[in-house]
Amino acid sequence: MSTTELPRLGTATGRWIVLATVLGSSVASLDATVVNIALPRIGESLGTDVAGLQWTVNGYTLTLASFILLGGSFGDRFGRRRVFLTGAVGFAAASLLCGAAINIEMLVVARVLQGVAGAMLTPGSLALISSSIDHRDQGAAIGLWSGFGGVSGAFGPFLGGWLIEVAGWRAIFFINVPLVLVVLLVALRHVPESRDPNAATRLDLPGALVIAAALGALTLGLIDGVALLVVAGLLLLAAFVVIELRSDHPLVPPSLFASRVFTAANLVTLAVYAALGGVFFLLVLQLQVVAGYSPLLAGVATVPLTLLMLLLSAPSGRWAQRHGPRLPMTCGPILAAGGLVLLLRIGPDASYPVDVLPGVLVFGLGLSVLVAPLTGAVLGAVPASAAGIASGVNNAVARTAQLLAVAALPGLAGISGALDDPAAFDSGFTVAMWICAGLLLTGALLAAVLLRTPRREPDLGHVDCLPQCGVGGPAVSPPHDTAGSPR
Repeated sequence: MSTTELPRLGTATGRWIVLATVLGSSVASLDATVVNIALPRIGESLGTDVAGLQWTVNGYTLTLASFILLGGSFGDRFGRRRVFLTGAVGFAAASLLCGAAINIEMLVVARVLQGVAGAMLTPGSLALISSSIDHRDQGAAIGLWSGFGGVSGAFGPFLGGWLIEVAGWRAIFFINVPLVLVVLLVALRHVPESRDPNAATRLDLPGALVIAAALGALTLGLIDGVALLVVAGLLLLAAFVVIELRSDHPLVPPSLFASRVFTAANLVTLAVYAALGGVFFLLVLQLQVVAGYSPLLAGVATVPLTLLMLLLSAPSGRWAQRHGPRLPMTCGPILAAGGLVLLLRIGPDASYPVDVLPGVLVFGLGLSVLVAPLTGAVLGAVPASAAGIASGVNNAVARTAQLLAVAALPGLAGISGALDDPAAFDSGFTVAMWICAGLLLTGALLAAVLLRTPRREPDLGHVDCLPQCGVGGPAVSPPHDTAGSPR
C-alpha cells in the first residue's frame, strides 16, 4: 500500500487502527503495574516467599528485555500486523496460564511466556501507526496513542486493585483475554499489513539467545545469591558484545554508541530505571504489608504519579527540545530521589495525605521532568533513519535495569523469606529506598558530567508520547525512512 493510499486519522479506519494499537500496547504495559499490586495476594495464595514474587515480576521482564529488539525485527521482516497479532494471541494464552497457576513455578513459567509474547506485541504498536496512517496525520495519531495510553495507565492500578479485591488476583490475568479479542477483531478487519523492504535478510538469533542466557544467569544468581551464576552472566554479556561487534546484522548496532550523547543517555537510563524497578516492586508491598492498605488503596496511591507524567511530560519534552536535555536530566533524578526520602515516612497505619502523597508527588514531579528529555536525548543523538533502533535499544536498557534491580535489591536490603514480618520488611524497605535514591543521584551526576545539547532536534512528537511508557520503559519510536519522515 503506498503512502497516498493510507487512511487519514479522521476516517473510521484510521480511528480503528489507533484503537487496536492503544489496546494492544496497554494490555502489555499495564500487566506489569497490576501484577505488582497483586504480589502480596499471590504470595499468600501460592505460599511463596519474596524470591517467588521476584520471579513473578522478573519472569516477564527477563524475556521481554531479551527479545523486544528481535520482536521489532520480526515485524519489519515478516509483517508488522502478523507479528503484532501473534504476540496478542500468545499474550492471551499466557495470561490464561497465569490465571490458572496452581503453584509459583507454573506462574513463573507462564510469566516467561507472557514476556516472549509481549516482545512481539510491544514494538508493533507504534510501528503500525507509522506504517498504517497517512503521514500527514501521524503526529496526531501518536498523540492520541500517547494520551489514551496515559489515561489507561492512570486507570489501570484502580481497576487492578478493584479486581483483586472483588474477584481475586487471578482476575488481573483473565481480564486480558477479552481485551485481546477486541484487538484481534479490530486489527484483522482494519489494520493493513506492512513490512520494511530494507529489513535485514538475516536475524541476529545468536545475539538474542546469548543476551537472554546472560540476563537469565544474572537474574538467577542475584535472586539466589549464587556468585558463580553472576560471573557466568557477566561472561555471557561480554560474549554478546563480541557477537554484536562481529555481526553484519547486529541486534544492537555498535555504531550507535559512537555518539557520546547516546551513550550518556543510556548510562543515565541504566541507573534511573534500576531505581524505578526497585521502587515500583517494593512500594506497593510496603503499602500493603506494613501500612495495611488494601490492594485497591495501594493501586490508587500511585495514580497521582501517572497523572503528573500525563500532564507534564509533553511540556518537559518541548522545553528540552529548545534548551537541551542536560538540565532536566540532572534535576529530575534529584527531585525523584527527594521523593524517595519522603516515602520513608510510610510505616504502620501510614496516613495517605501526610505520609504517602507528598513523596508520591515529588517523585512523580521528578520523573515528569526527566523521562521525556531522556528519550528526546536518545532520539536527538542519532540520525533520523536510526531513531527506531535507538529508542528500541534504550527501551531494552531500561527493562534490563529494572530486571536486575528487582533481582538484586531485596537481597541487598535484607528483604527475604515470607511477607509475614512487617517490621523486618519495613527495615529492608528503608535500606532499599536509600539505595534507589543513590542510583537516581548517580543518574543525575552522569547527566551533569556527560550530556551536552544534541546537534539535531528530536523529530516529530516523539518526546510527547511518553506518559504511557515512562515508568515501564521509554517509548519505542516507530521506524523512519532515510528522509526522516515515518514510513
